[in-house]
Amino acid sequence: MQLDTAGPTVALELHRFPCPACGSDLRYDPATIGLVCAHCGHAEPLDSAPRPLTEFDLRAAGDAALPASAMEEVRVATCPSCGALIEYDAALHAKECPFCASPIVSDTGVQRQIKPQAQLPFLLTEAEARQAMAKWLGRLWFAPNDLRQYARADRALTGVYAPYWTYDAATRTAYSGQRGTVRYETRHVPVTVNGRRQMAAQQVARVDWRPVRGQVARDFDDVLVMGSRSLPKRYTDALAPWDLSALSPYDPRFLAGFRAEGYTVGVEDGYGEAKQAMNAVIEGDVRRDIGGDQQRIGQLETKVGRLTFKHVLLPVWLAAFRYRGKSYRFVVNGRTGTVEGERPYSTVKIAFAAILGLLVALAIAGLMIAENS
Repeated sequence: MQLDTAGPTVALELHRFPCPACGSDLRYDPATIGLVCAHCGHAEPLDSAPRPLTEFDLRAAGDAALPASAMEEVRVATCPSCGALIEYDAALHAKECPFCASPIVSDTGVQRQIKPQAQLPFLLTEAEARQAMAKWLGRLWFAPNDLRQYARADRALTGVYAPYWTYDAATRTAYSGQRGTVRYETRHVPVTVNGRRQMAAQQVARVDWRPVRGQVARDFDDVLVMGSRSLPKRYTDALAPWDLSALSPYDPRFLAGFRAEGYTVGVEDGYGEAKQAMNAVIEGDVRRDIGGDQQRIGQLETKVGRLTFKHVLLPVWLAAFRYRGKSYRFVVNGRTGTVEGERPYSTVKIAFAAILGLLVALAIAGLMIAENS
């Protein structure tokens, strides 16, 4: 199946909901899983229970045949440093990018996108995310003290719903290969025993190969691919696993007061990454089906039947710091508190550790000499 690899460049709007009591903006509160007014305290619970979700045919997306109801137009601002697409707020003329802390100037433009079909709401409050980050930083002994103090300062974290694609696929794979069966045979080889040469029996492994053919089937469910490149892949991979069974149908009220990043990896390009993950699983299935002690895979021919996707939003707390001219980023899973990030190394601390290690080694050596004398 050939798919168009050119994906759209899109982003999501900032959603606002006025308080019915005082008119101020309501904000989604992870602690109560509901909308809360910071001005008057009015609260409205939200239903985050998972329900059956709509999925779209990926081939229809490749043919630009999605229904009009699946699309929307939004305004965006682009970070010139990391390329993140930031939701545009007409009341602001300049912002700081939540992904790299670089200043950006609002550059509006209407773009067409695939609507999200589901989200995982935030469960961690900003205070809980900051606590998780501070604990993680405390384990980074070689990080400079001033960076740790700067990062731990009472600076606001940014809650961002990150764009992801999930893919479902029904696959059937025909394969050819070889099954290897290990057998042992006795071989006599010359050895030296007590200075004398003699022959000794030795067990040698031999592999008997025979050709095999077969077929395996695998149904994939929710193969997850990040829909942007604003964060390094190792960051987003480290935030896994995500409890995708808790996805609920998209409700913009869960985004109230939060940012939502636009996807820059189109649904067809995302499928290319998902297919690599699927192929690795299929290869494991084939090896198990071949059986024997060893396997050789010759040819694989995979046919994909049902192939669907969803656009989902997953919650991430972000902290981006400019330190000595460079950006350092920390990300926190908005549901589990898992933390990943980057940091500079303190040359003073590394030198001190090296000197301390040398002194310990010298002390141990001195004790050993004293005991032997």
